[in-house]
This record gives sequence, structure tokens and C-alpha cells, in this order.
Amino acid sequence: MNYGNIKYFDIANGVGVRTTLFVSGCTHACPGCFQPETWDFSYGEEFTREVENQIIESLKPTYVAGLTVLGGEPMEPSNQEALAPFLKRVKEELPDKTIWLYTGDVWDDLVLGGDRCTIDTPDILSCVDVLVEGPFVEAEKDVGLKFRGSANQRIIDMPATLATGTVQLWADDPAFDRGIL
Repeated sequence: MNYGNIKYFDIANGVGVRTTLFVSGCTHACPGCFQPETWDFSYGEEFTREVENQIIESLKPTYVAGLTVLGGEPMEPSNQEALAPFLKRVKEELPDKTIWLYTGDVWDDLVLGGDRCTIDTPDILSCVDVLVEGPFVEAEKDVGLKFRGSANQRIIDMPATLATGTVQLWADDPAFDRGIL
């Protein structure tokens, strides 16, 4: 797997200060995507153990809330193979840090029997605290939405969803629902 960028001290892609990993490769090719260069699977640098170690180190300060993974498309089958062991490592070494993952896939495609479900998908989803799912739809773009680009996208509370077996939406303080005070 390759990655296009790593942002340290990111405050736009999840709650709190975060380290954000932008993986490379995406077959969705959503019109209006904010990072079309990441569609290419060979874009950027190779995701190595050294890069993993740098990300782990960046997550250790107490003021860092966690890791966000987006892309490109983290849930591309070829990316899942590299992400599953890395996300498990983050959870094992830093269990107090949250993991957010953005995908253009929809929930039904990620669960058992779905088009994007691989042998690694359950491991990834079990590590994720918040899943932002659904393709970016330019006609539903809304810059006032918090943590997503278009109104069709959902923010899913993964621990609650896995516990109940039905999609449970993530809830933030209602004063912050639209990202505007």
C-alpha cells in the first residue's frame, strides 16, 4: 500500500487533535473529490514499518486524540490487507486513542457478503471507533456539515453498531452538529 500524505496535528478529520493518514488508491472516482491524485494506487510513498512507527510515535502525546484514515480509499481490498494489522497495532499499543476511518463505501458493502468485504474487513471495523461512510456526492455537498462533505454520508458509531448488529449513528454535542456555533 502507498500513502499520499500524513498530517500531524490535524483538527478537521475527527474530534480533537489527530494524526491523519491519507492512503493511495481509489476506484470510486467521485466527481468533485478533493484529492483525485490519491486515486492512483502508486501515488505517494510506500507504507512501511518505519512509517507505522512514526505514526505510532505521533499518537503518544496525551493531547493527541487519535488516528484518522482516509484517502484515496482505505477500504479498497488491496489497502485493507496493509491497514488491518496496522490498526490492530494502534489499538493494542494505544488503546485510549480513537480511530476514525473515512470510506466512499456504504455499510452494506462492508459487512459480511458485501461487495467490499474481505478477510480483513472485520478486523478493520473492530478497530474503528467512528466510520464516516458513503461516497462524496457533489449535488449533496454542504460545507456546513461536520466531518463529512455531502449530506448522504453517515457518521457511524462502530462499537455501538457492532454491539447491536444495526447501524448506530455517532452523536456529537447537538450544538456542533453543523460545525457552526
